[in-house]
Amino acid sequence: MSQVTLTIGGKPHRVSCADGEEAHITKLGAMIDDRLTAMGANLSAQDSQNLLFAALILADELHEANTKTSSSGSSNSDGNRAAARLDQLAQKLELFADKLEASAHTP
Repeated sequence: MSQVTLTIGGKPHRVSCADGEEAHITKLGAMIDDRLTAMGANLSAQDSQNLLFAALILADELHEANTKTSSSGSSNSDGNRAAARLDQLAQKLELFADKLEASAHTP
């Protein structure tokens, strides 16, 4: 088990991950931080609410990507693999958000 420190919203968050997943978790953290940055003046004073909105934005983007893939009528394996990978990423993002929330409540 490894640990990485992610800077999200200007604050460091140390999270555990599987060995070899450090770069991937770092990328996911950067995606969340990018969404928070894009929110700009719309940020709340509460970190957990900001993380929730960033997660909702990412979930909406995932939903849009899944909708486009399924509505294209394409049954090609590339589209199916992409949709499956997006689902996997969404699940990992949810776990990551849970870990961030838990670490925020730990002194």
